[in-house]
Amino acid sequence: MKKKLFVLLFAFLIPFAMMGQKVGVKTNLLHWATVTPNLSLEVALGKNVTMDLYGAYNNFQIMKDNVKWKHWLVQPEVRIWTCESFNGFFFGIHGMTGQFNMGKLKLPPLAYTFQNNILENLPTRRYEGWYAGAGISVGYQWVLGNHWNIELSLGAGYNHIWYREFEGQRCGPKLSEGESNYIGPTKATLSFVYFFK
Repeated sequence: MKKKLFVLLFAFLIPFAMMGQKVGVKTNLLHWATVTPNLSLEVALGKNVTMDLYGAYNNFQIMKDNVKWKHWLVQPEVRIWTCESFNGFFFGIHGMTGQFNMGKLKLPPLAYTFQNNILENLPTRRYEGWYAGAGISVGYQWVLGNHWNIELSLGAGYNHIWYREFEGQRCGPKLSEGESNYIGPTKATLSFVYFFK
């Protein structure tokens, strides 16, 4: 089901790609650093507007301590460029949705959740569920040549989270279920971009 959704979303952008002057395919090195395969397709919709569709999937688990970092993510974004598409500064508005199964992780305190702070309990518990939200971003692309760019971007925003909470050990009992809200970083990229012209 997840793979079909991923393929369907990328297929959605093909008509836009036919209208655009440029199509870029990229991968985020920062997400690879967390052992998360990822791919992004960005198409020019005009001189100063692009549409980016980012997807990532991770099935990482350490059996010894039941540490989990399983998740998938889809993040579409519309970008407005200050000069021209794929060159210089851009500002973006992105949406996001995904599913997670995470446990026994110590994450840096870069974000805030309220109505049940699940990030605070993550080092000793396991959480699984869904999230959906939106955010804003700013970034820059450096032109390296006719077919290559490097991109750096940061984004922050809001997510609503639906979750189930479990004890941290393997097959631990369910403790609760609920909803929470998250405000904080929603994206960070350092990407290599390849262009089809």
